[in-house]
Amino acid sequence: MGKEYNVAIMGATGAVGEIMRDILEERKFPVKDIKFLASARSKGKKMSFQGREVDIEVLGEDSFKGVDIVLASAGASISKDYVKHILDAKALIIDNSSAFRMDDDVPLVIPEINPEDCGLNKGIIANPNCSTIILLVPLKPIHDAAKITRVVVSTYQATSGAGAKGMAELEQQIRDYAAGSALKVDKFAYQILHNLIPHIDVFFEDGYTKEEMKMVNESRKIMHEPGMRITATTVRVPCLRSHSESVNVETEKKLTAKEVRDLLEKAPGVTVEDDIHNKKYPMPFYVSGKDDVYVGRIREDFSADKAINMWIVGDQLRKGAALNAVQIAEVVAREGLK
Repeated sequence: MGKEYNVAIMGATGAVGEIMRDILEERKFPVKDIKFLASARSKGKKMSFQGREVDIEVLGEDSFKGVDIVLASAGASISKDYVKHILDAKALIIDNSSAFRMDDDVPLVIPEINPEDCGLNKGIIANPNCSTIILLVPLKPIHDAAKITRVVVSTYQATSGAGAKGMAELEQQIRDYAAGSALKVDKFAYQILHNLIPHIDVFFEDGYTKEEMKMVNESRKIMHEPGMRITATTVRVPCLRSHSESVNVETEKKLTAKEVRDLLEKAPGVTVEDDIHNKKYPMPFYVSGKDDVYVGRIREDFSADKAINMWIVGDQLRKGAALNAVQIAEVVAREGLK
């Protein structure tokens, strides 16, 4: 038997934390012991793991003694508050928040793209933004084959991207609409039912949002292409789960739609669903709960010499968050980096 690891999930009772637990079990990660860490609201509660009930512990400064790997999904402010205590305990933190993604000495990793960057860690490995992960998994094989010169992406992001409260607001608005009651707006800037909101996170002075610039800056870092030309528009849509993206990719070398399909059919973490004659294309309702990023509507852009249009859908709670973090832990375990 290989090495086993003492693992802690920080933010264990959140949507992503619970899926991290499930994926550790599903993929049989070599867990010796597990800690579920949450706020005082969860004190006295339990979570199941590998057929046994485990007490949920209240997150504190001493929570990390004896822990090898911390899977963190408790938010950027909490990660910043506790990172010193994690590092002092000689644990590795794989952080799902935006806290450390753009730090020069913190690797930002998608295992299908840059697993070797895990070896550069100084105790912290960052998990990218969910929309960035969903975008780049299918772009990497295209970049390797033909060198991407420009990317234009528009996202259609589910309410679960705003957390459990975002999903609950959509569901409540559906119930209120059916009952003929007034719709309450709290989590989003506007009613999300029967609507699209072209605004995710805060606006910068240049008119872009923080979410859009996360996609730009994180893509450049992960792909090791600091000059990559990429622009994004991010939109919240009234879906419960899974983000969709319309992507236009320009390349240095021309690729046909068939060549792109062939590349993606062989790519790790990608499922091609592209049969327009039988109305087969990725949709969030059907991709939810799946691990792969799904790609369809692959076609040549007739308005440009060397460009491809694609439609990409991925479950942002799994590959866009929990699964990617566990895959990073698998790289760490496989390469003996911890």
